[in-house]
Amino acid sequence: MSARISTFELEVLKSAFETIADELAIVVMRTSCSSIVRDAIDYSTAICDASGRTLAQGATTPLHLGSFHDAMRNLIAAQGARVAEGDVYIFNDPYLAAGQHLPDIYIVRPIFVAGRLEGWATTVAHQNDIGGIVPGSNSIGSTEIFQEGLRLPLLKLFDGGRENAAIWDILAANVRVPDKVLGDVKAQLAACLVGEREFAKLFARWEPARFRAACDEIHDHAERLARAEIADIPDGTWRFENHIDGLGEAPEPIPFRVALTVRGDEIVVDWTGTSPEVRAGINSPVPFTNAASWAAIRSVLSPDIPNAQGFTRPIRVVAPPGTIVNPRPPAACGARGITGFRMMDCLMGALAQALPDRVPADGSGGSTLPTIGGRHEGRPFIFVETIMGAWGGGMARDGQDAVAHLGANQSNVPVEAIEAEYPISVERYGFVADSGGPGLHRGGLAIEREFRLLADEATLTVRSDKRRFPPHGLAGGRPGSGSMSVLNPGTPGERVLPVLVTEPVAMRRGDVFRHVLASGGGWGDPLERDPAAVLEDLQLGRVTAEGARRDYGVVVVATPGGPGIDEEATQALRRALREAAG
Repeated sequence: MSARISTFELEVLKSAFETIADELAIVVMRTSCSSIVRDAIDYSTAICDASGRTLAQGATTPLHLGSFHDAMRNLIAAQGARVAEGDVYIFNDPYLAAGQHLPDIYIVRPIFVAGRLEGWATTVAHQNDIGGIVPGSNSIGSTEIFQEGLRLPLLKLFDGGRENAAIWDILAANVRVPDKVLGDVKAQLAACLVGEREFAKLFARWEPARFRAACDEIHDHAERLARAEIADIPDGTWRFENHIDGLGEAPEPIPFRVALTVRGDEIVVDWTGTSPEVRAGINSPVPFTNAASWAAIRSVLSPDIPNAQGFTRPIRVVAPPGTIVNPRPPAACGARGITGFRMMDCLMGALAQALPDRVPADGSGGSTLPTIGGRHEGRPFIFVETIMGAWGGGMARDGQDAVAHLGANQSNVPVEAIEAEYPISVERYGFVADSGGPGLHRGGLAIEREFRLLADEATLTVRSDKRRFPPHGLAGGRPGSGSMSVLNPGTPGERVLPVLVTEPVAMRRGDVFRHVLASGGGWGDPLERDPAAVLEDLQLGRVTAEGARRDYGVVVVATPGGPGIDEEATQALRRALREAAG
């Protein structure tokens, strides 16, 4: 470490940057207009140094952790000395501006202090709509990016403090719900202003050269800590294969193959062998592939490592061009989120072999993204949410229920918020009994949601997964349950929908859409689970008496005090089940 920057000073500055990044996130949450940003928390914020390197990220979406890296590098390469005080940049295009997909709009503000560029306040938010062929702009059936909505290359929304009104007009003319979209962009602008103000206040407390040196040291410190932890992972190559179920009514599995190689204090994440790019909107632009790879590895490292760009230096990502993890333009990518989740799950499968004590069994596979859009009382509406989720069981504990995927840190939209804002009634929301993967430590439970349309008509699209390939277990644990999407369940017109809906589904007033997420896989032999834990699950409605018997070999009987365990029958049943299994 530089003799000029003490460990104490470095920690204080790191915490200060994290606080500023979190403050940006709070401003976006409090001032945004759409439920996908305000309630689902599908956005991210970061503070960057003068070179565009991330110093700290707000506590929002880990899959955005690396998104600012490529975007800022592209911005600085393109603009260079033309960046001026009062500028604000807007962009979304993955091919023209190193974005992730068109619904994610970046708002980025350079921070000048005493006339010199010293940092950047950055935000990215998933907009309620960006145009394109379906409401919500998450078109799985798109075959090229031109069908997915408004493409924004690197543009100045403000040029030296002067607003570019034409961009606002173009946005308003190309989206279905301009009040939501423009409102969320303004929330991002407000956050960047707060970032500029707080960064400048922090800078004023330091001697300028020491401040800049400390920023460099944060990256170097993150790199050193990351390398030290990587060096503790056994050298070797670990491989894993995972799948997306496939597209539309006749899905064919889409494979993901990763080779994780650890050599000394460096890691290579190689996606060679993964599916070629597909003619659908689930291709992952390489900035998102980088972000997914970095986020998975970051999740098994110490939380004490700064979320600064320096931690990525020991990690090299190989993403062959022309594959689903590095598509060529104009490949469609509007619904690329499912691919990011699957990359992370695949990489976690490899990490579980290298670090079995740190990685749980597979989880629900990220968010299901239902979009219901139409018109009600003469006005357009678009409901989008990211339904989360469950984790798999681990070496020391059961899988968590009702939590976000580790790549998302997002939230299910509250029922009250949905019903207050949209012509939709939430008929059911809860856990599904017997769904968690059986194991010594049970997987988290599946969640179900039912939505009834109250408008005259709308269209429905669904991005989900893990039906044919349910969440895997570990160490003898069994798989979790798969996902399911049904229109008008339990009626003569009941229709089971594909996991990835490529053609929008028409809905009429009174139609019900039911979705059940996948659950979490189990960890360890379920016949080794403590019968008392199985009984507690039964009392809490997590398992049924039939499930306790079938999955855990536990015989539940009625007693004067409520359900109890027949110890002798349980021991006999478990012996029989072990013998039957060989």
